[in-house]
Amino acid sequence: MRIVVTGGAGYIGSHAVRVLARRGHQVRVLDNLSTGHRFLAQDAELIEGDIGDLAKLAPALRSVDAVMNFAALASVGESVENPRRYFDANVAGGLRFLNQVVDSGVRLFIQSSTCAVYGLPEEVPIRESEPRRPVNPYGASKLFFENALEAYAVAYGLRFVSLRYFNAAGADESGDIGELHDPETHLVPRILQAAVGRLPEIEIFGADYPTPDGTCIRDYIHVNDLAEAHALGLDYLAVGGAPVALNLGTGAGHSVNEVIAAVEKTVGRRIPQKIGPRRPGDPPVLVADPSKAQAVLRWKAVRQLPEIVSTAWQWFCRSNGRRP
Repeated sequence: MRIVVTGGAGYIGSHAVRVLARRGHQVRVLDNLSTGHRFLAQDAELIEGDIGDLAKLAPALRSVDAVMNFAALASVGESVENPRRYFDANVAGGLRFLNQVVDSGVRLFIQSSTCAVYGLPEEVPIRESEPRRPVNPYGASKLFFENALEAYAVAYGLRFVSLRYFNAAGADESGDIGELHDPETHLVPRILQAAVGRLPEIEIFGADYPTPDGTCIRDYIHVNDLAEAHALGLDYLAVGGAPVALNLGTGAGHSVNEVIAAVEKTVGRRIPQKIGPRRPGDPPVLVADPSKAQAVLRWKAVRQLPEIVSTAWQWFCRSNGRRP
């Protein structure tokens, strides 16, 4: 298939591009490189541009069979501080992009969504039937796009798979690509930064939650498991699959303390840490029920926390000129 991958020079998008290329698809990346990196898109043709730029969209979408959309701003904290930026990029820009996709005749669409659309869940593990009540502008912007996809499916025959990620982590086993954010906000790479002294310590936001060790529990899923789910989503749509939203997670949670311990075991040293206050809106536990994705896509996350940490460490060392 001929596929346009927006945000394909970013973290998760670049891993999806690599999986698609390995499967023999022709991939074209559209990325404005505001947070992505040119070298991460080396497995595909790269068009530098924004999804809201109609002049770049028309040629990018010419003669393609499907779209895989990773382009979005994705920091919860920043979305609270600057909601205008998030709604402009993820909602207004996203809608311009979606309109151009439909006008170009493309009808197969894979959407990078998030468990943030659920907000504070009533039940855990979280099923797709859980009410979608986001508690921050980032989650609200993603929910808007899901609502648009649902409406466009009815009105214009768009067929989509919306994939709601839990906590993406890890890096490609080759060590060639991985997580590269500035500033870095995700837990595993921040722990690695603390391990080598680039941070004075890792701050734990709350140690008094109603969990076994008092720290938050999250469902960490390897980025390559996510990438493979996207490719399977395309296979599903290609044979006539109906529009669907699916959770992507392992179905098991790990606390912040457990992740720190896993990193300590991998790097062979103690990680300095301090306890800080809870962050507003952080649920004690977020864990996916991935059974629907397993049934619909024949997909299952196969990499566990040790693989997540070891591949992240390999990439961290390589990208920073260190040896593991």
